[in-house]
Amino acid sequence: MPGFSTLPDLALRTLGGSVVAASDESFAEKESLIRPGRPGFQAETFGSKGQVYDGWETRRRRSPGHDWALVRLGVPGVIRGVVIDTSWFKGNYPPHARVEAASVEGHPSPAELEAAPWTEIVPRAELTGDSEHHFAVTDERRFTHVRLSIFPDGGVARLRVHGEARPDLSVYDGLGLDLAALANGALVTACSNEFYSAPNNAIAPGLARHQAEGWETARRRGDGNDWLVIRLAGRGVIGLAEIDTTNLLFNAPGAVSLTGLDGDREVELLPRTRLQPDTPHRFRLAHPDPVTHVRVDIYPDGGLARVRLHGHLATP
Repeated sequence: MPGFSTLPDLALRTLGGSVVAASDESFAEKESLIRPGRPGFQAETFGSKGQVYDGWETRRRRSPGHDWALVRLGVPGVIRGVVIDTSWFKGNYPPHARVEAASVEGHPSPAELEAAPWTEIVPRAELTGDSEHHFAVTDERRFTHVRLSIFPDGGVARLRVHGEARPDLSVYDGLGLDLAALANGALVTACSNEFYSAPNNAIAPGLARHQAEGWETARRRGDGNDWLVIRLAGRGVIGLAEIDTTNLLFNAPGAVSLTGLDGDREVELLPRTRLQPDTPHRFRLAHPDPVTHVRVDIYPDGGLARVRLHGHLATP
């Protein structure tokens, strides 16, 4: 898998993404493009529009032109790679596709988006059926929307837009925020183990519905402990830590500690503290100095549903 696939999917519905418009969705709805999880399929499942597909599918085009879908990223950012997934579309996939991106602030309408300047980030490329197609992106600009064009018509199961979040944090001026939230631009930059699930799950929006929506390590058989490092949304002072072990009944860590990092300086934010299974824990922190990263150590192994680090951005 390409390296960009480990970065967050900025278009994901659970991050706030939306398919705001499409040229056509006669056979299968556009919203499926950004649905979390792998696309599913059950053969010989027919509805009033034909075989049911977990994806976006347009009618057979009988006139010139091509089909398209406009996607608002859940979190604006720098796009590092795009995945166009045609899983289960075998005789009805589009033979070619192109992806463009735009930066439009505020809350634009579909008409305003269509009139905006667009930048091609994935040139028109050949597709095959029932396959994932990975395209690296080198443009360093920050984008808020993408447009998928398919030529001339057909079905796409998923569109993944992997990148680095660059949200507008000016709306929090004078206010507190979750400095560890992926939606605010935080990112897990290092991790000791991610055998069962990805560490960025621990800073994802909302509550984990089950174990797979958190971070869980393999069982540790040697010395030491597991850990992850979170790059905060910005350099800031943390006043409250939430360590959530919800859904982790028999594999929660026995304890946790938090260490703030700011350049070469390390500060103890939370000493090694006991945790309970299936429990949201809240700890007030009293360290007054700002940090840029936080190392979360769990002892000896296990999983965390969510990590929230509430505080204030430091004054430049």
